[in-house]
Amino acid sequence: MTGAAEPPADRRRRLVNYATLGLLTLIWGTTWAAIRLGLRGIPPFTGVALRFAIAAAALFAVARALGVRLRGAAVPAPLAPATVSAAPVAAALSAAPALSAVPAVSAAAAEPAAAALSRASAAVAPRASPWRVWLVNGLLTFFIPYGVLYWAEQWVPSGLAAVLFATSPLWVALAAHFALPAERLRAATAAGVLLGFAGVAVIFSEDLRALGGPRVAGAAAILLLCPLTSAVGVVAVKRWSAGMHPLAIVAMPMALTAAAMGCVALATEASQPVRLAGLPLAALLYLALCGSALSFTLYFWLLGRLPATTLSLINYLIPIVALLIGGFALGESFTARTLAGSALVVGGVAVAMRVRGAPAH
Repeated sequence: MTGAAEPPADRRRRLVNYATLGLLTLIWGTTWAAIRLGLRGIPPFTGVALRFAIAAAALFAVARALGVRLRGAAVPAPLAPATVSAAPVAAALSAAPALSAVPAVSAAAAEPAAAALSRASAAVAPRASPWRVWLVNGLLTFFIPYGVLYWAEQWVPSGLAAVLFATSPLWVALAAHFALPAERLRAATAAGVLLGFAGVAVIFSEDLRALGGPRVAGAAAILLLCPLTSAVGVVAVKRWSAGMHPLAIVAMPMALTAAAMGCVALATEASQPVRLAGLPLAALLYLALCGSALSFTLYFWLLGRLPATTLSLINYLIPIVALLIGGFALGESFTARTLAGSALVVGGVAVAMRVRGAPAH
């Protein structure tokens, strides 16, 4: 028996989702090299503060132009995660991505069902405090990960930093298993995740074996805080930010991070020179506008449309982009090991996304 053809609205939504994933992979795959370039003229904590200050200013301007209320919500918060399934109804409710966790309904019943859900949500589940989302997101997604990352990349090679950060999907899968009832970890998904991580390890195995110096090894060990805290932040935002506009989710946390990291920079880097010219300046602007303002807005927009674990799998593709940048822009050579690792990464992503994404979509 032949299955029904995919509705055009569902096909467009799927294509938009995965095109956005590709764009995010390209942007974030180049940020590791950009951070290293920026560190040539800007101290690490100062670089983080400037990056997110510029990014927040850009997002505030965009929010004002679009009429987005940062403290407001696009729709009432949905019912508690334990009471609904994960099947999305984007074809009928494309204007309300925060409702993507409700059970699927027919096209004829979609509109009244959405209205009923909104009324029930408003009565049963009050909106999460924007400040709770902002503080948790700012601390776990921006302040700790990027403060540690910039500091560590003074010694840790950018490729090794990418592979260590690529462990994030493992932490996201574990955190989502306990915090998001609709995203329980299954054995097949775990197998794909582990296969992808194995490929990442193969790609940068030379860097991993080179952890002999005390500063590189110590910085790399501390850098493991980045994927851990970032994963907790992703799951927390997924759980608490229903109904919030993507700009509202990222703009204020970036501003808070800029202010807090600015204080850290003043306390620790006041005597260090800052060179805002040439490559360091270009890297700063790229990281602020493309690597932060644009990319994180798209990321949290997708977070309301895809499972957290599926979305986090782009971290496996990012080291491949970093590898290509190193090979073609920095003259680093390709080896059979790196090509084999790339194949494992792509295979792991394909397995995990097929198993994880098919039932939900």
